[in-house]
Amino acid sequence: MRIIGIDPGTGILGFGVVDVYKGKITLVTAGVITTPAHTPTPDRLHEIFDGLTDIISETKPDCMAIEKLFFARNITTAMSVAEARGVALLTGKQAKLPIHEYTPLQIKQSITGYGKADKKQVQEMVRQQLGLREVPKPDDCADALAAAIMCAFTMRQNRYTKALKR
Repeated sequence: MRIIGIDPGTGILGFGVVDVYKGKITLVTAGVITTPAHTPTPDRLHEIFDGLTDIISETKPDCMAIEKLFFARNITTAMSVAEARGVALLTGKQAKLPIHEYTPLQIKQSITGYGKADKKQVQEMVRQQLGLREVPKPDDCADALAAAIMCAFTMRQNRYTKALKR
């Protein structure tokens, strides 16, 4: 199973692709799609769409895991991130990927065991889960990988629960 994780953002959209085989999660690729700050929003969203379409085409994931929005402070930032998230969702649907959505709290809880973990704790657990020498950089990339790992954990748990019911 191959999973692409997405941490939505207009200026920086993080992505991370992992393979899950026999219970082991391994890194395929990860990075960010960046757009210039003073570029008109439609152009930025188009760049995100094109970049994500290329990544999906190259890596051929089986599903997408994406972070849900959770903003309470800056409405302008929330709107911008929501637009990028919408583009990512559309790109995933056009690629016929099943999409799994998780809140930041769910991801932190799954990855670290603590829903209010800080970024450094999440990054370190992503590093450990993937057996990497260094923490994935930038933060957006690590967050996208955390979403993909959460999806892998959830799928494993769902298979286990179904097996118990048989």
